[in-house]
Amino acid sequence: MQRITADNLQAVLQDRVLLDVRTPAEYANGHIPGAYNLPLFSDEERVVVGTLYKQQSSDKAFIKGLEYAGARMPDYVKQARLLAPRGKVVVHCWRGGQRSGSLSWLLSFSGMDVVVLQDGYKAYRQLIHQEFVQRQLKILVLGGATGSAKTKTLHELAAQGEQIIDLEMLAHHKGSAFGDLGEAPQPTGEQYENNLYETFTQIDPQRRVWVENESRGIGRVFMPQGFWDQFRVAPMVDLVIPLEKRVAFLVEGYASFEKSALIHAFVAIEPRLGGGNVKLALAALAADDFATAAEIALRYYDKSYLHANLKCNFQTTWAFPVETDSITERAHQLIQFANDKQL
Repeated sequence: MQRITADNLQAVLQDRVLLDVRTPAEYANGHIPGAYNLPLFSDEERVVVGTLYKQQSSDKAFIKGLEYAGARMPDYVKQARLLAPRGKVVVHCWRGGQRSGSLSWLLSFSGMDVVVLQDGYKAYRQLIHQEFVQRQLKILVLGGATGSAKTKTLHELAAQGEQIIDLEMLAHHKGSAFGDLGEAPQPTGEQYENNLYETFTQIDPQRRVWVENESRGIGRVFMPQGFWDQFRVAPMVDLVIPLEKRVAFLVEGYASFEKSALIHAFVAIEPRLGGGNVKLALAALAADDFATAAEIALRYYDKSYLHANLKCNFQTTWAFPVETDSITERAHQLIQFANDKQL
């Protein structure tokens, strides 16, 4: 049976389906993007087998595993054939042990073409953290205070042919107390790293890649250390936009959300915004004066933005006054600016 290492996985997956035979809980906590879960054991069964292995013997654990999985062998084959109609799969468990070995033997015996990921998901996780350190990208940070429409600008840069990494999209969070509004639930921290790595490997390291300025933590997830180390020393182009335009952008983006959600977000930042400011903001929300509420929020977020930048050591920072309301034109000017600076 053929085995491959984690660094060869992406190439092999060009014509194979990836099957993760760990438990549903393990898969939910973090999995290789694109993998299907075909668990050998349920969460509860794995606990029982693991306990027997530790407290009694490997033989008793093996027999108990057979009791659980033996009757389901036809189901494993049927599910695998549905997931991989061409019959070509890569199988992995946590560290390339008995679970992947057992399912690989069964699927091979049923006529499928099976490859096993050597050392399993553990090896994949080790690889991605090595890659975040060793594979250096030409990151160009797109900065700007809250309300500068950085994400829209980022997407327009992509539409005009630039490489981007959208950290907020991957995190399902906009990076503030209001950041989860309108977003899907956040991935686990482990899954966020896996998803970021998938995007990371698609970037051409010989060309610049734009990344929106963020704190290391975005909601409940964090940039992996290797990527953060690259990000925080990159050059930054900082959008400079008048306060009134930033307020108008925030009103456009957030006024449609339930007031209860906006209130909850203001209460969450009360220790930093101040009780008096929060009372004024809540009164403004009650009167449907979203512009005043947004301007009050910016009293905190503008200070927070400056403070966050001090935690970085950006190689160079250029102020970029924005003189157009057109996101398309703004992106075009940014590309010209980056080309002129040879970034």
